[in-house]
Amino acid sequence: MIALAAAAVFVGASLQSATGFGFALIAAPILFAAFGAQEAVTAGVLLGIVINVLTLATERRTPSVLRSEALALVAWSLPGLVLGALALRELPERVLSALVAIGVLGGLALRLQARRERSADAPARSARRWSAPLAGVSSGALSTSTSLSGPPLVLHMLARGVTPAQMRDTLAAVFIALAVLGAPALLIAGSFDVPDAIAILLAAGLAGQLLGRHLFTRLTGRGHETVVLVVLACAALIALAASAV
Repeated sequence: MIALAAAAVFVGASLQSATGFGFALIAAPILFAAFGAQEAVTAGVLLGIVINVLTLATERRTPSVLRSEALALVAWSLPGLVLGALALRELPERVLSALVAIGVLGGLALRLQARRERSADAPARSARRWSAPLAGVSSGALSTSTSLSGPPLVLHMLARGVTPAQMRDTLAAVFIALAVLGAPALLIAGSFDVPDAIAILLAAGLAGQLLGRHLFTRLTGRGHETVVLVVLACAALIALAASAV
């Protein structure tokens, strides 16, 4: 099971590095099945810090981070981080697995929605005033309860009509902040539990980030999007199966 978890971390890190989104969608269902809720979320926090720091700090370029947007999302995430850590401590693992499944399906739906809009040449949407607060709070709660903080943030960024580079780098900055803030929240709630295989998982995450960095500079167009959708669909099936057993 550790080998499968490492493979999921590798694929998820590659997808995250290439697109800015997707690590937890791929890795969380397998990590939950392999290690249980608390170890899975703790591993997600630690891996998220490493993968996203590498994305912003080691690519010999100026990151395209929307700073005011990132700061607003992180600020709104603070109450959610506390709520999520408490949920991780109190809720049964089956309920948390179901939340993982919902998060994966939500991420897949966002990808499909974005693809349809591009195909139809739909005009860019404007984000509602409540979009950032809702995205921040829900992302914070999902971060410390399931490690699936991405879908609310992606929905908000899609509504803002940002470029792929801006989305990738802004999400990386927000994910780092959520992970750094989420670790103390987990410690305070008594839910911080590092799996014994963390070194293997970190090595897999590093390898995946390096591959994804290469893909980011080379893969474009509908073919790459199709690959992403297929991978997310598989992750959704895995998450549903994990929540049912």
